[in-house]
Amino acid sequence: MRTFRHARLLAAAGITVATLALTACENGTGTKDEGASTPNTATSKSSGSQQSTQNPNPNSNPNSNSNPDSDSDSNSGSTSHTEQPTQQDGDKTTEQSSPNLTICNGSNTRTTARPVSRPLNTMLLTVTNTGSKPCSLMYYPVIRFDEMQWVPQPTDASKPQAVPTLNPGDSGYAGVLLASADGSGDGGTTAKKLTVAFQGKTPNSSGGASATPTLPAKDVFYDSSMSVTYWQQEMAGALS
Repeated sequence: MRTFRHARLLAAAGITVATLALTACENGTGTKDEGASTPNTATSKSSGSQQSTQNPNPNSNPNSNSNPDSDSDSNSGSTSHTEQPTQQDGDKTTEQSSPNLTICNGSNTRTTARPVSRPLNTMLLTVTNTGSKPCSLMYYPVIRFDEMQWVPQPTDASKPQAVPTLNPGDSGYAGVLLASADGSGDGGTTAKKLTVAFQGKTPNSSGGASATPTLPAKDVFYDSSMSVTYWQQEMAGALS
């Protein structure tokens, strides 16, 4: 009897265990492998730790430094932007540092006229800077004796390489060939008054006040062959 009862108890226990297992499978709550969940959790934590180390600031853009050329282009553009004003400033500085050209004329110079023995029939004009700053003698003198209606032309060979500039107290020169030595000119006459006009920055423009230097006591003879030299820095250039 005990053996039979013991067998019944074992059978009942087996049925109970089977019933519980079946119920668990039907409810989807079967036994879980806790050992497998532990590695997954560690992997997840490790991955999160690596992401946190690579991107410590969650608000920062992870691609901000992914393109090094982007920063290079940005810096290049910034450099170009700062160089342009520098160049313009440099241009302005050059313009401001260039002195304004002052023209020599009758208001800032003293002009004299005197005959010379060599070359023949030549008169020397001397212009001295009486102002307080340098002035430039432009082109050639425009001379007029008395009421003369024509303008003597310059000798091309006398054109200087640079415009003569006179510091205060310095002098510039021009020669006037009054008449040709071979007598080829005509309409010869004597002059009692001389007017010297100064040219401006462009040919045949007015450079300002004229000068009226005194002529020698003896009247000056001239004819249609009269010519002048360009203004010269040295007296020899006016008389050559």
